[in-house]
Amino acid sequence: MKEFWSGRIRAATPYVPGEQPREEGLIKLNTNECPYPPSPKALEAIRQAAGEGLRRYPDPECLGLRQAIAWREGLRPEQVFCSNGSDEALAFAFQAFFDPEREVVFPRVTYSFYPVYTRYFGLRCRQVPMNPDFSTPVEALLGNNGGVVLCNPNAPTGIAVGLDVVERLLQANPDVVVIVDEAYVDFGADSAVPLIGRYPNLLVVQTASKSRALAGLRVGWAMGSENLIAALRCVRDSINSYPVDRIAQAGAQAAVEDEAYFQELCRKVSATRDWAARALREMGFIVLESKTNFLFLSRPGWTGKALLDGLRSRGILVRWWSDPSIADWLRVTVGTDEEMQALLRAMAELVG
Repeated sequence: MKEFWSGRIRAATPYVPGEQPREEGLIKLNTNECPYPPSPKALEAIRQAAGEGLRRYPDPECLGLRQAIAWREGLRPEQVFCSNGSDEALAFAFQAFFDPEREVVFPRVTYSFYPVYTRYFGLRCRQVPMNPDFSTPVEALLGNNGGVVLCNPNAPTGIAVGLDVVERLLQANPDVVVIVDEAYVDFGADSAVPLIGRYPNLLVVQTASKSRALAGLRVGWAMGSENLIAALRCVRDSINSYPVDRIAQAGAQAAVEDEAYFQELCRKVSATRDWAARALREMGFIVLESKTNFLFLSRPGWTGKALLDGLRSRGILVRWWSDPSIADWLRVTVGTDEEMQALLRAMAELVG
């Protein structure tokens, strides 16, 4: 089955994405997509971009999008790098900044692409166990490593750390790059972007998939010193100089520029998250404090797999992992108010 495969590919353990069902009528709360449509301005920009100009290659530098992000974040365009989803920015960063001789460190329960990258790129990693309450084991991430990766807020737990913790990591690891993955930061956490000017070893990665409802376009970006961004460009241009297509650039730029729509979308999702969490706790669920667009929850006396299967039989998709440390937990995307009401009804049927 693996004839002609390279040794590296034979040894790879690929990331497993959440289910994208083809059947109709399911309530999809398993991949942290936005329950609301993109900005109307983004949709109009997409329509305008889908024309005769598609015969031309896109701008390899994504200048318009980079300028929009830089203006919003108080940076220079040279401090912004755009990519085909934030996963690509992360993959480029692992190649650009980490070496096999020194271990990359990150928490044990976090975004599961990180260990995939380390194995695929021939790196070594040290996964630090979470504290019993799923808080970040900060002390274990300080010093004596080849780089730090922090998902903040963390996936799949939803817990965020403050900027004081991020600064401790930066100060304790001045000779290596600290990557802060902020895919979910817009739902209530503090961004590390304001620290970029003081810490040349800080790289912040964000995405248009969650808070800007553009998961289908695949657009992400990284922000940091001009030196770090130049390294990412070097990796990009060694692999694919045109990773972000014309339509994606146009839609993402319009979404970034539509601040009012963005703020209202984040407010709606956060409000739904908070009342749904309260309702689930009243039903006897343990729900971690979330600063994201999802909830991480468990129910005493129930396995996560039993809850997963029970919800699936009722037409609701959520995310579960077989990892023993979180096998009794589910990650539930925040949907519309109506979808979350349906979730509550299904949970009530399941657990009595």
